[in-house]
Amino acid sequence: MLFTSLQYILFLPLVVALYWLSPRKWRLPLLMVASYYFYMSWMPAFIVLILGMTVFNYFWGSYLHTNADKKKLIFGLGVTANLLCLGFFKYTNFLLESLGHAVQIFTRHSPGWHADIILPLGISFFTFEFIHYLFEIYRGGKPIKSFVLFALFAAFFPTQIAGPIKRYKDFESQMLSDTHLKLSHFDEGIPLIILGMAKKLLLADNLSTFVQMGLTDPHAYGSPELWLFAYAFAFQIYFDFSGYTDIGRGSAMLFGYHIPVNFNMPYIARNVSDFWRRWHISLSTWLRDYLFIPLGGSRGGKWNTHKNLFLTMAIGGLWHGAAWNFVVWGMFHGLALVVHREFVALKERVNWLKGAVDSPLGNLASIFITFHAVCIGWIFFRVQDMSQAFFIVKRMLMLSPIFSRLEGHSFLVLKPELPVVVPVVLLMIAVLVIFNVPISRASEKGWFRRAPAPLKALFCTALILAMITFQPDNSAPFIYFQF
Repeated sequence: MLFTSLQYILFLPLVVALYWLSPRKWRLPLLMVASYYFYMSWMPAFIVLILGMTVFNYFWGSYLHTNADKKKLIFGLGVTANLLCLGFFKYTNFLLESLGHAVQIFTRHSPGWHADIILPLGISFFTFEFIHYLFEIYRGGKPIKSFVLFALFAAFFPTQIAGPIKRYKDFESQMLSDTHLKLSHFDEGIPLIILGMAKKLLLADNLSTFVQMGLTDPHAYGSPELWLFAYAFAFQIYFDFSGYTDIGRGSAMLFGYHIPVNFNMPYIARNVSDFWRRWHISLSTWLRDYLFIPLGGSRGGKWNTHKNLFLTMAIGGLWHGAAWNFVVWGMFHGLALVVHREFVALKERVNWLKGAVDSPLGNLASIFITFHAVCIGWIFFRVQDMSQAFFIVKRMLMLSPIFSRLEGHSFLVLKPELPVVVPVVLLMIAVLVIFNVPISRASEKGWFRRAPAPLKALFCTALILAMITFQPDNSAPFIYFQF
């Protein structure tokens, strides 16, 4: 069920009420059952998948812990089993289609290889949590003894579909703590849910209509218009994903659980490295701890570090989706991180460059350049047709044509409805950028919970009225649900 659906709005308070009214010993089993029901609401058959992977990793983690002499082999087999499960559901079609294209190059005939495999919701996220669990036991951590606790760690419905990716030690301690019902759970959780829904329904969904209109027919537009579409998608995906995270974090707070912040105002990042410390924080730290460092990290010299960075981001791109555009997006960010490291090294050697970059004007220029580099990357993320994606980026960078053309005449826009839509969207983006600061700081910095109760009530009421008035007729699924 979608977080923004009526079904979830009825489901959440019912589970919260049952949770706090139940004896303490029943609360975790009840929350586990509710989480499995939540997962089954989309496709009941996939309960077999998440339950089967849970049972396997629960017993395999215990087996890994008790067999220190063979732990490297056992750990490797456990990680491989998880990756094979993820690979079968997520990458089988990708591999078949890629092989089919290769065959077509040599035979000029497409074999049309395809498998009818449905991608289970959230498989990328709970698979990464299972792998993290095995990693930590391999490094000396203790396994979770209770199956109910372990099952709830993976299935916890506020983070089940699109994260944030949890760390089992932090979450286990919360499950074992003797939490009592407090007004602060609702005082923090409910406004955060409203903030998240406002990001999704009021901001992301309205921007998605404009993005869809532009990026499905990019040949019709000139460079300024394509940049406008890129800006719109940058804010769409941010509001969409951070909105999901806020709803998930707010829902977890109603049960007394604190889920880590996943965003920290990423579009004010001064460089690409800083961007990844602010964007999808749970994934970027996972990639650092369980991919970049095991690959060798910063050990072995500069070029090995560059190679490991590039591979980490390329694999991270592939994790996002079984398509070449995601791989290219990951490679783009890997290359950007390498360039940034080289620039930092150069800056440290050249005093005037360091002074210029670290000045107030240099900081603003860094934010401007970083944001536009990220927007270029978002084109590869959004457009699956690689030739079309490269065309868009080329036209954006070459600033040609400056205006769209229709029957030999220059126009700012091509579509007849755009002269009305573009000013509205420009105004909307400006408003979103302005309101992004208080909304993001409220949900990501946490100052909102310290605000006076009347102010919070007024702000939440205004958001609810705005959602009722301005939300689109149909809410699109969250973008990260497909991963």
